Amino acid sequence: MTDGPGTAGAAAASAGSVTSAGSTAPWRAPVAAEALDAVVELPGSKSLSARALLLAAVADAPTTLTGLLRSRDTELMIAALSVLGARFEDLDASGTRLRVTPAPLPLHVQAGPDGIGRIEVGLAGTVMRFVPALAALADAPVVLDGDEAARRRPMAPLLDALALLGAEVTYLGEPGFLPVRVGPGDGALLRAESAQVAVDGSASSQFVSALLLLGALLPGGLELTPTGAVPSLTHVAMTVATLRERGVAVDEPSPGAGDGERTWRVHPGRPRGGQVTIEPDLSNAGPFLAAALVAGGRVSVPHWPAATTQAGDAWRELLPRMGGAVTLTGSTTDSSTDSTLTASGTGRLTGIEADLSDVGELVPTVAALAALAGAQGHASALTGIAHLRGHETDRLAALATQIRRLGGNAEETADGLIIRPAPLHGAALHAYADHRMATFAAIIGLGVERVTLDDVECTSKTLPGFTGLWDAMLATAGDEPSPRPGTDSGTLPDAQGAGA
Repeated sequence: MTDGPGTAGAAAASAGSVTSAGSTAPWRAPVAAEALDAVVELPGSKSLSARALLLAAVADAPTTLTGLLRSRDTELMIAALSVLGARFEDLDASGTRLRVTPAPLPLHVQAGPDGIGRIEVGLAGTVMRFVPALAALADAPVVLDGDEAARRRPMAPLLDALALLGAEVTYLGEPGFLPVRVGPGDGALLRAESAQVAVDGSASSQFVSALLLLGALLPGGLELTPTGAVPSLTHVAMTVATLRERGVAVDEPSPGAGDGERTWRVHPGRPRGGQVTIEPDLSNAGPFLAAALVAGGRVSVPHWPAATTQAGDAWRELLPRMGGAVTLTGSTTDSSTDSTLTASGTGRLTGIEADLSDVGELVPTVAALAALAGAQGHASALTGIAHLRGHETDRLAALATQIRRLGGNAEETADGLIIRPAPLHGAALHAYADHRMATFAAIIGLGVERVTLDDVECTSKTLPGFTGLWDAMLATAGDEPSPRPGTDSGTLPDAQGAGA
């Protein structure tokens, strides 16, 4: 251990992105040598960045964004909003300060010779779900398409709701999925004085958020009633908070309302422009904080907000339940981001039983800790996460498959995972083009030797330079790796290569 904490910051992130660029060789996940003593500076929140970009693109005046995440997802969002008429200007070399000039209504599509705009969504859920709602307010139709995996992510509930509101929706492939053409139809949405709609939000809270973001731009606002149980309600709360921060009034349902009885009312009015500062990504903090529990020692993340709608704030409650300790130091006023969150551990983990329905994006990190806890004799049960089957990949199937590939005992259930005690060994893991499956492998590799990953670069979706940050954190430890409890440090068998 070093005498003082090491810092994994912007320089490390830059170095990591350079060394991994264009690499096709499997990434060998580094094993933690000794206890850590690191400070990790993280870029802006992906979820907050997406909402800030969209609201700035339709605001009543220009907006300056500070702390913006620049990653594949946010670049796709910027490109999509540019097709709809917004303009973006970098204010510093890093691109984390950005000036946004909003588009007028109706949104003016940058169309091709055929009169249609084209938007590439990649694998970004916020782009493929938030942007179609805006396209319904445009002056020409747009075609949205993305990566192969994006064509498997559900879209029908959102697109059905937009069609009911008067938008033109034409499927260009399998109904309910990308590619799709969305347009204003006869312009009914731009004339709507009293819009009401229901949406099945059980597959993704992004359907609800997309319509809430649309509502303020309608002449009479929008009343929205989700049917079914909406997962990840923290993200809906984030959407409501960002609208309110920009001057849009939103009425929320009563806390006791049941599924299908909760109605959100978004009042009309374009969001305010001005200055917006984006918090660090607390979900992406998870793998680094988890590293302290696996390796021992401590890892600190500065600029942790004292009050936030980010799902990643749940690390303060989850990590102590898995064998760690968490402290928040510094200013704790509601508006402060001057606090530092520190996770510490001893390398001894415990299992967990947890309903993670509101924080589904944290599941791969929790599952990695649970698998390592299983190697130490502890069982875990993760529930409320059936909706993860519709994420970048079917995360439940992917996690169960990869844990079993490592020698673990994982069972997929109707709404989650059961992870039972079993020793782990090295294996060649598969990322499924999913950034959170990649960080799952990195956490496992801290405690299990000879873990490799086929695609660490998919982390650029939300965290460019991940490998540089990870290496800088590990550089604060000692030099001699030691086997973790319940792991096998022997040679990696050929039969345990990456699979489907």
